[in-house]
Amino acid sequence: MDKRPLFCIIFSAALFGISTPIAKLLVEDIPPLALAGLLYLGAFLGLFTYTIIRRMHSPGHDEREPPLEAGDLSWLAGAILAGGIIAPVALMYGLVFVSGFASSLLLNLEGVATAIIAVVVFKEHAGKRIWSALLLMTLAGASLSWDPSQGKLDLAGPLLIVLAMICWGIDNNLTQHISNKEPTQIVQLKGIIAGTASLSLAALLGLQVPLDASILYALVLGSLSYGLSLILFIKALEGLGSSRTGSFFSFGPFIGAVVSIPLLGETITWHLIAATILMLLGVWMMITEHHGHVHRHEHIVHTHMHELDMHHQHTHPNGQKGPHAHVHAHEPMTHSHVHWPDQHHRHEHK
Repeated sequence: MDKRPLFCIIFSAALFGISTPIAKLLVEDIPPLALAGLLYLGAFLGLFTYTIIRRMHSPGHDEREPPLEAGDLSWLAGAILAGGIIAPVALMYGLVFVSGFASSLLLNLEGVATAIIAVVVFKEHAGKRIWSALLLMTLAGASLSWDPSQGKLDLAGPLLIVLAMICWGIDNNLTQHISNKEPTQIVQLKGIIAGTASLSLAALLGLQVPLDASILYALVLGSLSYGLSLILFIKALEGLGSSRTGSFFSFGPFIGAVVSIPLLGETITWHLIAATILMLLGVWMMITEHHGHVHRHEHIVHTHMHELDMHHQHTHPNGQKGPHAHVHAHEPMTHSHVHWPDQHHRHEHK
């Protein structure tokens, strides 16, 4: 099995995980709605700059991955609304009421929401190990979200963050349907549309954004934690499917919690240690999962990034061998091997 999607999701989770404690600092100076817009606008600006530089040095690179088509726009629109507008705004407002430590680990629920939606709505297969891993990660998130130093439970912040996680779970599953297309194009569109929408709404509401270095910090954070992280996440979706990508992404909140300790002055408690053990055990169960059976690939004609492998046995007039994209056909095939629910293995299980 190709392990590259695993590296993509690990780095994606790490980049996104560290964004929460840093955003917790920024939200003290920037209104939550405006901060959400700046983060996504930063994602657009960072990737736009990267695209310009890439085209200057590698003019033919964009031909390797297929661009978005008209049939992809409905998936993209839903992803932008749920994950680009509603989710970040809810998260930024939630950070006002919840500590950086607790909010970081509440992000763990994104993986749970993604997996549940993938299995229930989009019929991805999830065995006992997947559900066991999700249970462990949920318990870890619940443990790390409970702050024993607080004498009362304030649900406003946690509920806003839970709403954000559900919306990002919807976003992840919708994006999975277009994950074989040019990822930088997807993220740039999401960044410019979502960023502009949130900033425009902030301006209409009369929210004041300080004209200082905090804006630059927000844009840089957005370019890394919302831009580069999304690129890596989309590549992982293509190779792992929604449920497993979402589950692996649950490792990110733990990184955010660890970063919040020195950055925000958080302290290590017994429930942090217990949750760490649960989290690592859940990740181990995901990594060591093996799913294989006799399955059939039906005939299909489509376009996506690929190499000449067991699923792409065709020749090219120019002898092309490396990663590339073009319209090609998959002939019917029945075989058995270990696989994930990626773009070639989205089938029903009895």
